[in-house]
Amino acid sequence: MSGHGYETGRLNLPFVGVSTFAKRELVTDWSQINADVAVLGAPFDFGTQWRAGARFGPRGIREASTLFSFGHSGAYDHEDDVTYLTEDVKIVDIGDADIIHTDTIKSHKNIEKGVRSILKAGALPVVLGGDHSVNIPCVNAFSNSGPIHILQIDAHLDFVDERHGVKYGHGNPMRRAAEKNYVTGLTQVGIRNVSSTSKEGYEDAKAMNSDILSVRQTRRIGPKNLVGRIPKDSNVYVTIDIDAFCPSIAPGTGTPSHGGFLYYEVLEILQHLSKQNKVVGIDLVEVAPDYDHSGSTTILAAQILLNFLGFIFHNQQ
Repeated sequence: MSGHGYETGRLNLPFVGVSTFAKRELVTDWSQINADVAVLGAPFDFGTQWRAGARFGPRGIREASTLFSFGHSGAYDHEDDVTYLTEDVKIVDIGDADIIHTDTIKSHKNIEKGVRSILKAGALPVVLGGDHSVNIPCVNAFSNSGPIHILQIDAHLDFVDERHGVKYGHGNPMRRAAEKNYVTGLTQVGIRNVSSTSKEGYEDAKAMNSDILSVRQTRRIGPKNLVGRIPKDSNVYVTIDIDAFCPSIAPGTGTPSHGGFLYYEVLEILQHLSKQNKVVGIDLVEVAPDYDHSGSTTILAAQILLNFLGFIFHNQQ
């Protein structure tokens, strides 16, 4: 083994060291981002309507991601016969946006600043939520980087316009996105059962160029046909709410909804998307680690993100 360089330097096992995302370099100066991917934490959960706790999502996902940080050169997938995330894909962690307790507007502005810094550096932004309202500043940051199509993988439509004066909570992000002139359409997948939006909200979404599919409808047509419904020339922003998954595998979330996706269903959607479209941004939201003492939810979040990044950069080559 020593002849292959395995005995030089530190072994650096997952439980050793500092929990940055996948144990990648930490860059705290947002004017000095030089990478293919930059990961930003958005530990904001004031937009929740039931169980809080997603403020600890970024920290939990980062810790779980160390499981996938073993010091091999990339991740070999024997099914695809591809080594993903080789050393020529540079991922950095730029830390967290500052959160101002009780102040949604200032907190969202700080998240937006982080995403704008990533886009200015020419890197792919990956934002770790936080509740789903953090998608609002993420999409705001694309005002000079559009047009974009949004793929939302979620149990809930999140298309509420305004309720009791609230316009920027976690039930509003897809409505706020659809209002943008640089958002050309939405594909909303996994939406099911007792949901977050009234019938009028569904009607509004469809009128604003949204394609809505439940888990069962998605299973009937399959991941490839689902992705085929997305315009092939679109740059796609992907927002993943962890409650899109069945709570049997992802209980660590504020609003769990039974009947959700399993791991490979979402993974195959993302793999087909990376072959068909350019992915320009990602957020993964609503991970609330304290509701899942097994750690399954945070591991799922980290595993989905790292596999998705592998697909994106392999298929861009």
